[in-house]
Amino acid sequence: MGLAESYRLRLIRKRLRLRALRKSRELRPIQNRTKSITPGAQLLFCTLRDELVRLPYFFEYYRKLGIDHFLMVDNGSQDGTREFLADQPDTSVWLAKGLYRKSRFGVDWLNFLQSKYAHGHWSLVVDPDEFLVFPYCDSRPLCALTDWLDTGEIRSFSAMLLDMYPKGALEKFHYRSGQNPFEIAKWFDSGNYTIEKNPLYGNLWIQGGPRARIHFADAPRQAPALNKVPLVKWNKSYVYVSSTHLILPRGLNRVYESAGGEKPSGMLLHAKFLNTLSDKANEELRRNQHYADGREYQRYNKKLNSKEHLWCPWSEEYINWRQLEVLGLMSKGSWA
Repeated sequence: MGLAESYRLRLIRKRLRLRALRKSRELRPIQNRTKSITPGAQLLFCTLRDELVRLPYFFEYYRKLGIDHFLMVDNGSQDGTREFLADQPDTSVWLAKGLYRKSRFGVDWLNFLQSKYAHGHWSLVVDPDEFLVFPYCDSRPLCALTDWLDTGEIRSFSAMLLDMYPKGALEKFHYRSGQNPFEIAKWFDSGNYTIEKNPLYGNLWIQGGPRARIHFADAPRQAPALNKVPLVKWNKSYVYVSSTHLILPRGLNRVYESAGGEKPSGMLLHAKFLNTLSDKANEELRRNQHYADGREYQRYNKKLNSKEHLWCPWSEEYINWRQLEVLGLMSKGSWA
């Protein structure tokens, strides 16, 4: 990378840090328990709205994984989400009064909170429908992974988003609060993915899966990005640029190879495709706060109305992380 590009990226990072500081004025603490965060604590950050039905299993899953403290930004929920979060003893909650779209889809709010509370901690950023899977997660806690990453001086860990879906129309499977969503959405696409490298930022850009196959079949280049760097040993000078798809400094995006060979990686099992999606799509279309004027939700709504389902004869039924490694979707690298 030349001097001009390096200078350009430094300016972008400085601008985004200043923007996050400005947008922090939109955050009002509802329940601030951050004084209980201890050195070495594993932190989770999330922006959400009206996700009460998902939260009991979300907290159960990530507590078992080893998250010590949850830092949650509620963007005006009306279904009891904020009250539920405030009652959790290991959770701090902020109300964001600003527009989701004008906060760069929540990235500005979380950039500020991470700069203030996550410095020196491993920080995981996920949505309420994303569930991290990493090598040996069935027998080792998250701190085992981050300790190993620390030993190797690896500062970031990638996890491709894997869309999970049921076998049949979504409305036939009723999701109940507290249920493991992957009892319903247990299928995924194993092979129809494209990967490109961004020459400026150095990150991989991954697309594909059922959304490219079904919702964006006529325009697969417009399908949502699946590449993410959700787990980072945070420094207050870092910023996410585009959700967790892209981060600065640039070196944090180099999550796929090193001098010692392939780096370890994980997956984010994506539980979007449940019967709750129809109401969510209608609500987000009404609010018009998502990327590209809600183009993604427009496509969901069209296919949901047609009763088309995502399962196909080439769908794979999920077993465990080892299956994902065999399929080449994630790697344990040199971690043994």
